[in-house]
Amino acid sequence: MLLQDFLPSPPLREYVRIIQVIHFVFPAGVPLPFKAYPPRPEQCLAFYPRDAEAVAYPGGSAKTTRPRAALIGQHAVVSNRYVGREFLALQVVLQPGALYRLTGIPQAELTNTFVDAEAVWGGELRQLNERLSSAAAWPEMLPLVEQFLLGRLQRLRATTPHPADAVGQLLLRPGPRLTLDALAGHACLSPRQLDRRFAQRVGVGPALYARIVRFDRAFRLKNSQPDLDWLSIALACGYYDHQHLAKDYRDFTGSSPTAFFLQDTQAPERGFGLVEA
Repeated sequence: MLLQDFLPSPPLREYVRIIQVIHFVFPAGVPLPFKAYPPRPEQCLAFYPRDAEAVAYPGGSAKTTRPRAALIGQHAVVSNRYVGREFLALQVVLQPGALYRLTGIPQAELTNTFVDAEAVWGGELRQLNERLSSAAAWPEMLPLVEQFLLGRLQRLRATTPHPADAVGQLLLRPGPRLTLDALAGHACLSPRQLDRRFAQRVGVGPALYARIVRFDRAFRLKNSQPDLDWLSIALACGYYDHQHLAKDYRDFTGSSPTAFFLQDTQAPERGFGLVEA
């Protein structure tokens, strides 16, 4: 069983942060768990070469089966993800703004949702899906995914990152909290221009994105150090106090920090002794 992040090859790193490989095989007769997937600062191209993944939103409609390859926008709400008996996912986590550069799709259209990647890239992506499905194991699949992405980049040589993309990368780095004015100054834009451009290219505004980054750090720190108290986690991740951390948990997951942490201990990877940290 595997839950591991891989750095992309150097030519891809302007667009790709990591490629995450997840592979679980559940014995016959064992009930399949679901993953309460919290918001995290990522827009993805995800492949499912084996059993499909289904997704549902609390309070929303019934489960929806994801296509073999999905373009997943920035999420600001929790999603419940349901795995198959053999679950294999290759999740290409893109740099801020990269999904917009690759597709030209205004990212607000993908916020809290996904689309079929074949509908965007047609036969080229369909052929890749077929090759991934026929591959024996994930080590054979990673080079295929990278070759596809390199081919896409060759068609995009004239595109350049926008200053708003650099703001997204800045927010991903550990450091002091920055005001919108400071971020706008970094991008040489007015606060209004930055907010508009950032939402177009990432899917949410920079203030909300910064909250998601901070929340994700807290979620992962608790997973890596479960005995750490919530106040210590809050202060280590840039919150003023426990109450501000608890508010983000309620807004993003609908649960208290403790309740969501306990829910995460039932996630599929936990049954194999793995944890997201």
